[in-house]
Amino acid sequence: MARPRRIVLVRHGESEGNVDDTVYEREPDHALRLTETGWRQAEETGERLRELFGEEPVSVYVSPYRRTHETLRAFRLPAEQVRVREEPRLREQDWGNWQEREDVRLQKAYRDAYGHFFYRFAQGESGADVYDRVGAFLESLYRSFEAPDHPPNVLLVTHGLTMRLFCMRWFHWTVADFESLSNPGNAETRMLLLGEDGRYRLDRPFERWRTPEPYGPTG
Repeated sequence: MARPRRIVLVRHGESEGNVDDTVYEREPDHALRLTETGWRQAEETGERLRELFGEEPVSVYVSPYRRTHETLRAFRLPAEQVRVREEPRLREQDWGNWQEREDVRLQKAYRDAYGHFFYRFAQGESGADVYDRVGAFLESLYRSFEAPDHPPNVLLVTHGLTMRLFCMRWFHWTVADFESLSNPGNAETRMLLLGEDGRYRLDRPFERWRTPEPYGPTG
C-alpha cells in the first residue's frame, strides 16, 4: 500500500456568500464565486503549496462548487503534476432553502442551540449527514492507496465544516470535540503528515472556541 506522505486540506478562498449572506436569496450556494480577496488568498496559498509539493505528483480532489474550483485554479499547480477529480462527497453542507432569509436566521439560531453536528436544516443536511458522506469518501480514498504508484501527496479543496468532519472521522474525534472547534479561515490549510511510526498527525490544531463537554469517557 502506497500511503501518501501528506494529505493537505484547503478551505476555499473568501466567497460572495462570506461577505454578504443576502446573495443566497438570488444565487444557489454552489454557484457563488470568489471575491477579489478570495482570489488573492487562494493565490497566496497556491504559492506555498507549489513550494511544498516541489516537482512531486499530487492527487487532487475538489468539491463541485464554483468557489472551490476557482480556488484550485488560483493555485496554478502544473497540469502535468496533478490528477484532478471532482468529488461531490466533499461539497458544502446543504443548508436547504435560503430564499426565506428570516427562516434561515431562525434555523441558524436553533442550530447554535441544538448543536452543529446533530441539527438538520429543513430540506438540508445536519453535520452528521456530512460526516456520513465524508466517511464514504474516506473508504474510497483508502482503496486508492492500494495502487503501488499512488502519488505521495493528496490535496482536498473543500469547505470549512467538511474539513473539520474529515479530521473528526480520520482521527476518531468525539462529537464534543467537533462541537468545540472553529472552522479554518478562508484558504487556510491543515495537513495530515505521515510519521515514521506509520501514523498520521495533524500539522496544527483547529482553534477551539470552548472546552469540549462530553457526556462520558471516550477515546
